[in-house]
Amino acid sequence: MKSSRRSFLITSIGVASTLALSRQAFADAPKVTESDPTAQALGYKQDATQVDKAKYAKYAAGQECGNCSFYQGKSDPWGGCPMFGGKQVSAKGWCSAYNKKA
Repeated sequence: MKSSRRSFLITSIGVASTLALSRQAFADAPKVTESDPTAQALGYKQDATQVDKAKYAKYAAGQECGNCSFYQGKSDPWGGCPMFGGKQVSAKGWCSAYNKKA
């Protein structure tokens, strides 16, 4: 019984440490700038209200990275996005790859 309890505790500590480290690595990921080549190709804006609606007719008010299915943050102001190689995007931002969360 002690052996399985010890294994459980060691495994739990390892998992908790890994989660804490990955959370820290995520927080340290660089933030996408609007001058980034991928950002320019996708029409990324850190503030969705600044999207050129004539150029990006797909844009609709209320669409933001924070409610996009690709956004990997929770209620954080910045979160990772696979469209930008895991770099962080603003939750209030927008790009042409926007896909509403289900």
